[in-house]
Amino acid sequence: QVQLVESGGGLVQPGGSLRLSCAASGSRGAFYRMGWYRQAPGKERELVARITRGGNTNYLDSVKGRFTISRDGTKNTVYLQMNSLKPEDTAVYYCQFTAWDAKIYWGQGTQVTVSS
Repeated sequence: QVQLVESGGGLVQPGGSLRLSCAASGSRGAFYRMGWYRQAPGKERELVARITRGGNTNYLDSVKGRFTISRDGTKNTVYLQMNSLKPEDTAVYYCQFTAWDAKIYWGQGTQVTVSS
């Protein structure tokens, strides 16, 4: 059974940086696409960034130039480097992997809080 384990969240001051990681276990193959979503209190979950196996990326407009998504295909791991963090980036961040058979897997979520 595929499980996604996230790490790297926490409390950071505005302007600071955090790096999130998400690793898959229980999978014998690679994933077609890996991504990060976030959900703030009272808001819907939104796509933050995603990356395909071929390296194509998409970003939420509000994080462009500040966040960078990358992947290590050999380890089935995806990263989200977040720089110049703002209070409005505060949310629970979830990783999502899409397998080649279209199955979707979610991580348990990690809290990111940007506050002084």
